[in-house]
Amino acid sequence: MSSFIMSIDQGTTSSRTCIVNQAGSLVAEARETFKQIFPKPGWVEHDPEDIWHSTQRSMRLALEKAKISGSQIAAIGITNQRETVMMWDRKTGKAVYNAIVWQCRRTQELCEKLKKNKKEKIITAKTGLVLDPYFSGSKIQWILKNVPQALSKAKQGNLLAGTVDTYLLWKLTAGASHKTDVSNASRTMLMNIHTGWWDEDLLKIFSVPSEVLPEICPSNAHFGNTQGLGFLPDGIPITGILGDQQAALFGQMCFEAGESKCTFGTGSFLLLNTGKKIIKSKNKLLSTIAWKLKDQDMTYALEGGAFVCGAAVQWLRDGLGLFQHSSDIEKLAATVEDSGGVEFIPALTGLGAPHWRPEARGLICGLTRGTTKAHLARATLEAMALQNVDVLLTMQKDLGKKIKSLKVDGGAASNDLLLQLQADYLGVTVIRPENLETTALGAAFMAGLGVGLWKDVKELKKVWKTNKEFKVKINLKTRKERLKRWEIALERI
Repeated sequence: MSSFIMSIDQGTTSSRTCIVNQAGSLVAEARETFKQIFPKPGWVEHDPEDIWHSTQRSMRLALEKAKISGSQIAAIGITNQRETVMMWDRKTGKAVYNAIVWQCRRTQELCEKLKKNKKEKIITAKTGLVLDPYFSGSKIQWILKNVPQALSKAKQGNLLAGTVDTYLLWKLTAGASHKTDVSNASRTMLMNIHTGWWDEDLLKIFSVPSEVLPEICPSNAHFGNTQGLGFLPDGIPITGILGDQQAALFGQMCFEAGESKCTFGTGSFLLLNTGKKIIKSKNKLLSTIAWKLKDQDMTYALEGGAFVCGAAVQWLRDGLGLFQHSSDIEKLAATVEDSGGVEFIPALTGLGAPHWRPEARGLICGLTRGTTKAHLARATLEAMALQNVDVLLTMQKDLGKKIKSLKVDGGAASNDLLLQLQADYLGVTVIRPENLETTALGAAFMAGLGVGLWKDVKELKKVWKTNKEFKVKINLKTRKERLKRWEIALERI
């Protein structure tokens, strides 16, 4: 049997392909960037053809780097930027408009109108999401309203809609498969997370005809087979699809309720597995579907995040010129024992969960004549950790029990000082895996389950390896004092 999984990780700025073996190790990785399109202030788009071409190039290059042939690929998994959506002609396969990216704010007015019409309560009850342009439903409505003939084509059954996973699946199967998985569907604001199906009330609210939407499947379903690609043989099964943050949760082996992960990226994304139960947050965290395995119940999660995490380090590097490389911050911050009383609230684009203050702006306070750039570097790492504590403590309150540990991934997870601060301020062990590319691994693991490369999640757990555990080194009193200083600083913005 072929023993390699091809994992496509289609992100906001690049398309990446990883080759993973049966031992769960990353054999090869290739990445291709593509153009970002900003037609108006607050608008963000991608050319669907750019997404497809960059994905194909990364697939070819990954095979070359792995020095294997397409015939050795047992299955393909897909993970993707979640809320980005596009619509294309069923007959020609051509998009009728650019992909509208998750970051795009063009439907703000539409969402405000729905709030005024008192639709927010029913939307949140059915989807677990906050009514915001971030999600896909209002983006589809915008295309149908603003692209000539889009609505008439949709009603005739000639127009298809989908998040990026659906579009790639359509391309990989030469138009034979128009499907998505529950994790991506849960981010459209059109699916009822209680039933796992498109919801008639939601479709009516957003004026989206059901005919344009893909079939919703379990995350390890047989979504289709490759066809007509040239560089890959026909017939390779596509057996795993997950949204990127859910893929990271799965790749971190957070299979039990109460297990959580944090991805340190431009922002930080935290997901907490809540098992078979939908936890309705009292603090505007998102209730979402983590995944659904074939013949099993839905697995749910709580999600929250900070808008600015790694971006704060980039600002110190590019905006203030404190160091040349982002990785330099750890060495600089380690030259001082603490931040010297400096507090940095990195609300450079507002505050995310659990505060939800889009109008908030960054704050640096506690400066003295003795303050150095090392203190500011240290304060930045502390802020990155403290923001996550705010989210995770809120999650614990919603869940009703303390989390056991926190698994971490993403670029900044290589920073030992940051992870020690995270463990100290949260009061639980922080675990770093051997491989930080957990998003791509999650999609690979899901596809491997789907094709039978691994029998079940118990067998899958055997391939996951820990790189380092960061144990708590401060006492409860010190932790409480530190969190209090952070709370006081937050009150000043």
